[in-house]
Amino acid sequence: MTDTPVTDALRAFRKGTSPWLALPFFSDGSADAVAGKVDACAAGGAQVLPAPENIFRALSLTPLDQVKAVILGQDPYPTPGDANGLAFSYVGPRRLPASLKIILAEVVEATAGEKPVFHSGDLTPWAEQGVLLLNTALTVEAGNAGAHLRLGWSRLADEAVAAVSARQSPSVFLLWGAQARTREALIDTRRHGVIASGHPSPLNRARDFPGSRPFAKANAWLTEHGLAPIAWRLD
Repeated sequence: MTDTPVTDALRAFRKGTSPWLALPFFSDGSADAVAGKVDACAAGGAQVLPAPENIFRALSLTPLDQVKAVILGQDPYPTPGDANGLAFSYVGPRRLPASLKIILAEVVEATAGEKPVFHSGDLTPWAEQGVLLLNTALTVEAGNAGAHLRLGWSRLADEAVAAVSARQSPSVFLLWGAQARTREALIDTRRHGVIASGHPSPLNRARDFPGSRPFAKANAWLTEHGLAPIAWRLD
């Protein structure tokens, strides 16, 4: 097993032509510095997640010029095999995480009352429609949630949000929880929509995510601005 998983993943990502590579994060040494820190953790015995080929998957699946909506998460699931590089997306073999169940329950509002399909937590279909599912930290350590939140990944999230905001094409930002809502300051709300609510975590005592109808509101905003709505249902 390679002891430089993020450096290898970064090298592979740079071989492509992703518009995200124009972000300063990738050109001023920041990405290399973060990769070095994470690789040092791996060299010290930590199991870095997700798999190297999935670390930059959110950016690969949803190029900057195709973003219609943005959903920010915190970091990948810390159990091996659960995460696939997209915020909140779950591909593990067990029951869906509680937060994701709460998220998918809101899909009802965006599917004309049809019961959503809960057997799949893979949000790849959303990413392929232009939903940027970006975690604040692109890596984590197995069994240690939040381990890489302070290693420098957050700058990438800031720059990505700012880059989407700088475009003329309108997008809608779904900001869930206090940390995500701090990035509203980076968004030009004259051109872009912001739908803010509490975090979908069951630990959120305010319980201000259920009933907030983020997906129905996002589709209404997109339609109002001449864009096709997102097919949120997971079949």
